[in-house]
Amino acid sequence: MTPQDFLESVTEQIPRPRIGRVKLSSKDVESMLKSTPPRSRGSGKLFRRILDKGIISYTEYLFLLCVLTKPQSGFKIAFNMFDTDGNQIVDKREFLVLKKLFGLSHDKKNKQVVSSRNELKPLKDLVSLEEVFSSASGRTNSEDKMSADQQAAERTVTDTTLLVHFFGQKGKEVLRFEDFRLFMENLQSEVLELEFKEFSKGMPTISEVDFARILLRYTLLDRSEINECVERVRERVPHEKNGTQNGPQGITFKEFKQFCTFLNNLDDFAITMNMYALAGKPISQEDFQRAVKVCTGYTLEPHIVRTVFIIFDEDGDGHLSHHEFISIMKDRLHRGSRSYLMHSQSRWEAFRSCVKNEMKSN
Repeated sequence: MTPQDFLESVTEQIPRPRIGRVKLSSKDVESMLKSTPPRSRGSGKLFRRILDKGIISYTEYLFLLCVLTKPQSGFKIAFNMFDTDGNQIVDKREFLVLKKLFGLSHDKKNKQVVSSRNELKPLKDLVSLEEVFSSASGRTNSEDKMSADQQAAERTVTDTTLLVHFFGQKGKEVLRFEDFRLFMENLQSEVLELEFKEFSKGMPTISEVDFARILLRYTLLDRSEINECVERVRERVPHEKNGTQNGPQGITFKEFKQFCTFLNNLDDFAITMNMYALAGKPISQEDFQRAVKVCTGYTLEPHIVRTVFIIFDEDGDGHLSHHEFISIMKDRLHRGSRSYLMHSQSRWEAFRSCVKNEMKSN
């Protein structure tokens, strides 16, 4: 797939249809890779600048989904595990294993089995985990002690836009975690900006109703349930009730991005919320903010927290059903992984759900 395909897969409600397949020659691929921007030219518009002039493998697709849905702490831990000499650097061979592990992790959560033993073998040959995690032998440089099998395995790995961007045209550059952290932040911002602009239509803010639509658009709620949440926001937010589009409050991109970044820490948030559940205590907006602060180190804007409570507070008592919130937001978090939705239910259940939604919409 291309970077443009990737962006569409995670931002479009229904990816645009493709007619036929584009066959790339070796010269086409070589030309694409030569035009790949280096890390020094990375930005929050990298994929939009490359568009269809790049290539992304299936494993990289899964890996990039992880980049969009995982907190930085998870990548930091994995990065450090492969950084045996503690210099905050990994080379191309180590990164390939890191990428594969995160890709397989994401695929397993989506209940798929796509990698056969034969597919994994080149990467097993590429880096011996025993050697990588052994601090006793140490590492001198990226060229030392490579066996013939490892060298052969490295040659079987086809270069892609992502690999050339990280490690240069010859694959000899190294990747620092700070560079990778910046890439993660830029990609997350790029996807969120595309989604935000779809609803803002050139304005600096989106309405609270549109914020509700964005949060719920990729969840397993049916259309009637989503409409109930949207109507609740329209009735309880004053300027929405008066029909003032993007009224005096609204939600800025900074607030939207901050909330979506918090969603990447949803697992830690769930642990904090369970403590309140064990104590039999309902979740107030103040409790919600405190839990966010514990998980992320920052607090959300009070207005966006109020809006979230309106979306999920059915009876209007000012408290949140955190189990329902976390369940729905996990669906939202996997918005780009269509397989997450397809493989979480049988074909009959998927068909029945589709018919149910169509009947309710008519």
